[in-house]
Amino acid sequence: MQFNFRCPTRIFFGRDCIAQNGSEFTALGKKALIVTGGSSSKGNGSLKDVVAILNQENIEYQVFDGIEQNPSLTTVFRGGRKGREMAADFIIGIGGGSPLDAAKAVAILTVNDMGEQDFIARKWTCQPLPVVAVPTTAGTGSEVTPYAVFTVDWAESKMLIAGENLFPTLAFLDGKYMLDLPWEVTANTAVDALTHGIEGYINKKATVFTDLLALESISIIGKLLRQMNPDHISLEEREQLLYASMLAGMVVAQTSANIVHAMGYPFTYFKGLPHGLANGVILPAALEYLAQGSPGRVEQVIKTMGCQDITEVGDLLRKVLPVTDIHLTSKEEEKFVAKTMLVKNLDNCPLRPGEKEVMAILSKIALQKV
Repeated sequence: MQFNFRCPTRIFFGRDCIAQNGSEFTALGKKALIVTGGSSSKGNGSLKDVVAILNQENIEYQVFDGIEQNPSLTTVFRGGRKGREMAADFIIGIGGGSPLDAAKAVAILTVNDMGEQDFIARKWTCQPLPVVAVPTTAGTGSEVTPYAVFTVDWAESKMLIAGENLFPTLAFLDGKYMLDLPWEVTANTAVDALTHGIEGYINKKATVFTDLLALESISIIGKLLRQMNPDHISLEEREQLLYASMLAGMVVAQTSANIVHAMGYPFTYFKGLPHGLANGVILPAALEYLAQGSPGRVEQVIKTMGCQDITEVGDLLRKVLPVTDIHLTSKEEEKFVAKTMLVKNLDNCPLRPGEKEVMAILSKIALQKV
């Protein structure tokens, strides 16, 4: 047996974990830039809790709240300028995956004044500032990964940057921030976390340790997708989703994702599908392909989800995700295939797909409604 595992993020999990650990912020410096979205962090209490602890610990702060879904490079570069102007010592990301990923970029750009091409190529010379992650959705697991994903218009795609120094220093996971999250967002993000666990398990880089985390995550999310009442999700269920998302994040931090995420990026960029929904649209057909290289692991995933076969997996996804009519023209299919083939994570599949295999998956997707 042999494996490597790294997760340097210090994790605080549970109700009021921010209020109970104010000294952790003090150790990072005296000036913080809060990176968040437009309104959700104000409504769910997360921003209020962070500001209260910063005031308690006499830490100066400013708020950069311009983060959109699937943040653009333009936005994070503006955040970096704000960080430089205030001479921030550390960055606090509050929100879903987009603000957390943006916070990582701002942590880089606050201490590295560079252009977009150098940023994408990871040509920064100064170490990024420490990042504190406060997730308010359960999906990306960005609070425990060394990844950040951005929309890059000149590439007509989403792009990922990665590096050991992009792991957040601290992560505070409190399920109460998700209590008022709409069902659609809850389902989309849960499916994103589910695909992290699945892609990390059916993966060339999988290890005995990541397998444990992945299967636990898949089991929890599969059970919750079947039992949750969209009109009333309890705090305990929210905490379970948050826990499972964190576990799946730890998995892909070691293995990276593979075909589902690679194929999902064009659906988000060109069709505007939320990231988790795009993954859910692709997952059943992708499992059929992955079974060609790793039938035993696909079978284990299906069983762990509490399903009998891939058809039942698709039925479950159709039950929980918003109905979406998927239609691609021939030219769009060709473009989606070309964009997918550029994603290095395809190398992580048990069998690396070629253009023919990706096109076959797209053809199956075009015939279904999820």
